Amino acid sequence: MPRAAVLGKPIAHSLSPVLHTAAYRALGLDDWEYEVIECDEQGLPAVLDADWAGLSLTMPLKRAVLGLLDHTEPLATQVGGANTVVFEPDGRHGYNTDVPGMVAALAEAGVTRPATATIVGAGATAGAALAALRELGLGETVVLARGQAADLLAAARRLGMVADVRPLTTEIRDTDLLISTVPAGASDFLAERHWFPPAGPVAVLDVVYAPWPTPLAMAATKAGIPVASGADLLLHQAARQVELMTGCAAAPLPEMRAALAQALDER
Repeated sequence: MPRAAVLGKPIAHSLSPVLHTAAYRALGLDDWEYEVIECDEQGLPAVLDADWAGLSLTMPLKRAVLGLLDHTEPLATQVGGANTVVFEPDGRHGYNTDVPGMVAALAEAGVTRPATATIVGAGATAGAALAALRELGLGETVVLARGQAADLLAAARRLGMVADVRPLTTEIRDTDLLISTVPAGASDFLAERHWFPPAGPVAVLDVVYAPWPTPLAMAATKAGIPVASGADLLLHQAARQVELMTGCAAAPLPEMRAALAQALDER
């Protein structure tokens, strides 16, 4: 019986089981199981030694897993984090599906070629945002972060991107796209700045999906600015994970989207 799971700490809130289980059902993979396992960096090696078809990884494991893989796709290496492990006869393969997931979520919001962008945060998801911006044709971006953001700057160099790191409290001006990669509540200060100025963003992506809408999303919507949510990102990155883990050509997006919407409504 093929087994997959999502790992992280904390992890009880994860909606990945909803998405993956809906995909298995739609694909007729009735013998597949998807579990939730609370796991930190210290416990990761032991979990990886079990018999799996694939694993989804969230905080704080995306960077920690890189040294435990047998094969890592170039994108995951460049970003500095893998959120997906697929187990093959020749070992553990690491992928980053956050990047294509983010590109797809932005495309649904009408964002395909931004001229400028600003990223809020400097963690693993911010690294994925850098790579997504590169996919959208940008070579540089502003990053608002606490501290020097050494890991993100290293990712920018690997990606061939220029990251202009500024203090988190810096006022945002003249940006086409604002991507908030910080946890719930951490970007609320942006909404409290009487957003959005006339030269403010033309689109916003907030990677939070619960609680939703966030103050940032509400401020953007009030200003008539298109918003992509963390739920959109979660859906598309999970779809790519399903394809990688099961070998199916295309994940069943409509069924996965419906299951996710129902789960969010029930929260």
